[in-house]
Amino acid sequence: MRLSAVRHWFGQPSRPPPVRPGPGPGPGPRAVGEASARIEGPVAAPSGPVWTEHRLVIAAHLWGEGFLFPGGEIEVLRLAKPLGLSGATTVLLVGAGAGGAACSLAAKTGAWVSGFEADDDLLAAATYLVARKNQTRRVRLERWSPEAPAFEPRQYHYGMALEPLRDARPEPVLAALAHGLKPGAHLAMTASVADAPLDRADPVVGLWAALDRRDPDSLPAERTVTRILGRLGFDVRVAEDISQRHVQQATTGWRAAFRAVDDLPPPRPLLEAYAREAELWACRLRLFQSGRLRMVRWHGILGG
Repeated sequence: MRLSAVRHWFGQPSRPPPVRPGPGPGPGPRAVGEASARIEGPVAAPSGPVWTEHRLVIAAHLWGEGFLFPGGEIEVLRLAKPLGLSGATTVLLVGAGAGGAACSLAAKTGAWVSGFEADDDLLAAATYLVARKNQTRRVRLERWSPEAPAFEPRQYHYGMALEPLRDARPEPVLAALAHGLKPGAHLAMTASVADAPLDRADPVVGLWAALDRRDPDSLPAERTVTRILGRLGFDVRVAEDISQRHVQQATTGWRAAFRAVDDLPPPRPLLEAYAREAELWACRLRLFQSGRLRMVRWHGILGG
């Protein structure tokens, strides 16, 4: 797999293509042709750990140390701003990742953070980062199971959930979040959504699903998540499509990463990992471009 095969998507000097809200036409013939040329039948998911050491290094280069998504600390603090966190508040953070979000919330707001992560390798990376950042007093980390979610009841003043619905049924995860929050608590949450079923036979969908180890059928629709939150007692104040910002942040991160690779070529195994990650994001952003994937932010207040 060559890095140059996907460099063209991120290396354009112009702005990233606009994201259309809602379903639209798929990628153009050239994009589909390029993907089809690499795919013969179903694509097998990569084996081994999801988050290898090389992949964590790449994520740090792209989004900042301890972050796994575009925007990194800037995006986390943007999501947290409406919550009004302070040293007198506790936060339930679901999707702690590699620890960047928990450390930033504790350091920048003074809040007491309970971070939960489902991936053991990410949890280990987060534990290391929290210790290195001297945040062990304000940050507590635990493992959680998306298949059987459970959090301490009525313990937290605020909640933040970063992609908590990945390959998980929305109802039990959102119910567990509601159960862990105090009455009147604010919840900020992000999730990838698909308002129409994704076609597994589509080469771009197939390649994205294999590289991201994601089940295309598991992505909820925005309206489904909003309805469930309402049934659980949340007053949903915001359901915002942030796809355009997500695309722009991702493109900016990858352009900077490619410049770094050009200036100082990394060892071959890391270069190959860069190529796999770049191809994943090229597919992901094509799905965002066509409107088949969207990133949505919710802000709700839990009733008494």
